[in-house]
Amino acid sequence: MAPPGMERGLKSVVWQKIKTLVFDDCKKEGEWKILILDEFTTKLLSSCCKMTDLLAEGITVVENIYKNREPVRQMKAIYFISPSATTIDCFLCDFPSKSENKYKAAYMYFTDFCDNSLFNKIKAAASKSIRRFKEINISFIPLESQVYSLDVPDSFYYCYSPHSASPNVRDTKLEALAKQIVTVCATLDENPGVRYKSKPLDNASKLAQLVESNLESYYKTDERGIVKGKTHSQLIIIDRGFDPVSTVLHELTFQAMAYDLLPIENDTYKYKTDGKEKEAVLEEDDELWVRIRHRHIADVLEEIPKLMKQISSERKATEGKTSLTALAQLMKKMPHFRKQITKQVVHLNLAEDCMSKFKANIEKLCKTEQDLALGTDAEGQKVKDSMRVLLPVLLNKNHDNYDKIRAILLYIFSINGTTEENLDKLIQNVKIEDESDMIRNWIYLGVPIVPPSQQGKTARKDRSSEGIFQLSRWTPFIKDILEDAIDNRLDSKEWPYCSQCPAVWNGSGAVSARQKPRANYIEDRKNGSKLIIFVIGGITYSEMRCAYEVSQTHKSCEVIIGSTHILTPKKLLDDIKMLNKPKNEISS
Repeated sequence: MAPPGMERGLKSVVWQKIKTLVFDDCKKEGEWKILILDEFTTKLLSSCCKMTDLLAEGITVVENIYKNREPVRQMKAIYFISPSATTIDCFLCDFPSKSENKYKAAYMYFTDFCDNSLFNKIKAAASKSIRRFKEINISFIPLESQVYSLDVPDSFYYCYSPHSASPNVRDTKLEALAKQIVTVCATLDENPGVRYKSKPLDNASKLAQLVESNLESYYKTDERGIVKGKTHSQLIIIDRGFDPVSTVLHELTFQAMAYDLLPIENDTYKYKTDGKEKEAVLEEDDELWVRIRHRHIADVLEEIPKLMKQISSERKATEGKTSLTALAQLMKKMPHFRKQITKQVVHLNLAEDCMSKFKANIEKLCKTEQDLALGTDAEGQKVKDSMRVLLPVLLNKNHDNYDKIRAILLYIFSINGTTEENLDKLIQNVKIEDESDMIRNWIYLGVPIVPPSQQGKTARKDRSSEGIFQLSRWTPFIKDILEDAIDNRLDSKEWPYCSQCPAVWNGSGAVSARQKPRANYIEDRKNGSKLIIFVIGGITYSEMRCAYEVSQTHKSCEVIIGSTHILTPKKLLDDIKMLNKPKNEISS
């Protein structure tokens, strides 16, 4: 669990629900149990608790349901798993007969609804061994205090590939997503008004209808069909093509920049210090990471000398200018302070690694990208010839194909689509024939590529007065959407409700009128409204940042943002490249 007083939002809510519905439900004083998990529930628990939390709940060991395990017949086991044919078969293998059962008894908890056929299969084969059988309705991962993921990256293919366009395939995937989204709402104890972006695709419309139908079923309280009333919250569902620019632009805020430029996998950053290879997990338990992850890299670099000066002055061990090398020596000489200093060293290395990549190639790209994305230069002058802006990038041999493709896409987005002849010339001149589907396949997301679209581009808010950096002038579309939703300015034709609208939803009327100190806004918000966002096909780190920024400026409304998975530009381009290929030709 998070240290006392440390607010982790969604993570804390999820852990408390699991603690109450699973561990408290089967706890017996002085009795230790074994916990059996599948891949999804392993990720789920890892996201919201530590092994020390599980020990406090009487768990002595955690096992993987798919692996061979030694019988421990004197102990009871908690099975916290997803309800699938595979996990049920694995469970039944653990309880073949009374004399051969691996454990003394089983407590079964499913992440969401268990199909009747699976339930009957368990009941027929192992009912005498089961002490509990419950569905807890948490089928998502709380990645951050205001961010969730359904952890289904393959849904990008099924929702957008023309090879999965048959109603059965796509509708089945959307139905599964709807059930997962309902568990997000249920965990937050919300029955939100559901609305969606109406064009250009119908995925959002279909999914919104399915979510509304599932919410109605979930909140039925008795046989008369009385439904829990709508709460002061909105759920907005959007197709990924709503903002293609933010998915390919080089972002210069710390978290987004690091995940784009560095090989960070599973939130694990590998670095060298004092000549040794080390690893660090970028997580919200690290208060420094939470403090600086959404800051611009220029601000982070400004803070680095302050951090180092603070460390050296506190330890009274160094004088004058401090460097990473000197800091490493300080750690070696003073083992007592190692743990305290480690976090700062991680972020100093992370920032330096980002800047080395930035200085090498990215800095030159950023001005071009910003000019293309906004259609104006840093002085506010309109870009008259987008091709002239693009060409220096394409001619620069230091840029790899991914960066050139990202620039070409920004050029095409800026002119709202191009001609086949022009696109062919670009692809041939840059010699990216093998990667051309990374560009062409955006059409499946409803983004104009070829031919040019006749529809005008969406007008953007003027943010020139917000004191932004010249190389970071672009603001993700999601920020406009969040602010307009909270201020009740979304066009109901473009953003229709598929359910009743919560009573005069403007994101500000639900909070107590009593004035509280600003520092208590998190407590205050518990009685306020929530704006829940779901993007079909992935969200970017810059869009995650916007959720926090809007929550800070609109204290009475908490924004919770989520998707099928989290995107980085390279992974997205790889996924888009595969959209026009049959699923059996794609290597997993």
